[in-house]
Amino acid sequence: MRIVTWNINSLRLRMPLLARLCAETAPDMVCLQETKVPDALFPLEAVRALGFGHVAYRGMKGYNGVAILSRQPVQVLEDTPDWCARGDCRHLAVRHGSGETAIDVHDFYVPAGGDIPDPDENPKFAHKLAFVEEARHWFSARAMRRTVLVGDLNIAPLEHDVWSHKQLLKIVSHTPAETERLLAWQQTGFIDAMRHFVPPAEKLYTWWSYRNRDWSASDRGRRLDHVWVTPDLRDALRGMQVLRPARDWDKPSDHVPVIVDMDA
Repeated sequence: MRIVTWNINSLRLRMPLLARLCAETAPDMVCLQETKVPDALFPLEAVRALGFGHVAYRGMKGYNGVAILSRQPVQVLEDTPDWCARGDCRHLAVRHGSGETAIDVHDFYVPAGGDIPDPDENPKFAHKLAFVEEARHWFSARAMRRTVLVGDLNIAPLEHDVWSHKQLLKIVSHTPAETERLLAWQQTGFIDAMRHFVPPAEKLYTWWSYRNRDWSASDRGRRLDHVWVTPDLRDALRGMQVLRPARDWDKPSDHVPVIVDMDA
């Protein structure tokens, strides 16, 4: 089973890139974030034409939005919270398969948090911290098995998840307030599937700012996109790839797809 997670940064704008991704990587499931399309305008037929007969989505106009595209049947899990009571389409979960071999997949888009890393001065940052805390509490209360959590979590938690640990400690996405909370969420029952393949001492990025004119040469990246799995899926992991060339595609997202292969 090949799962791809990608902050596509507007699905309708980047449908040609989604088609290219599917042609080049042949995923079984694609989890998208920041689709930026209300449900009534979701390009369902275009997505089905790519071979995904089973599609779930939650979207709103202009902002946020998540979608899960699957070649095999999935069932939407309806017992998920309305995070921070905002109804802002940041989470979608499905069950792939049935019985003992079923896999639950959670697709998240965590708030970015604005520019000022102070919850008293910046309501967006306060929302981000509250969102991660709420997610930690919710998952800690559940006995999870055969679960995959993916998405743009908007936090680079480890030293080598950013181009300069020292320079970014006071920059939103790498502040201790965020990284400590994200790791606490992860510790509710997950392992870091990307770092299963790439040791923590090695640099690993999935996002490069549009502000960097030559993003590849400067390589000032951050790992904002993640794949976590429950320990009972550790031995099922077969491979992982950050599709770095996608950052040079025509009109790219500032995030690149992350591909994980696993037995399922």
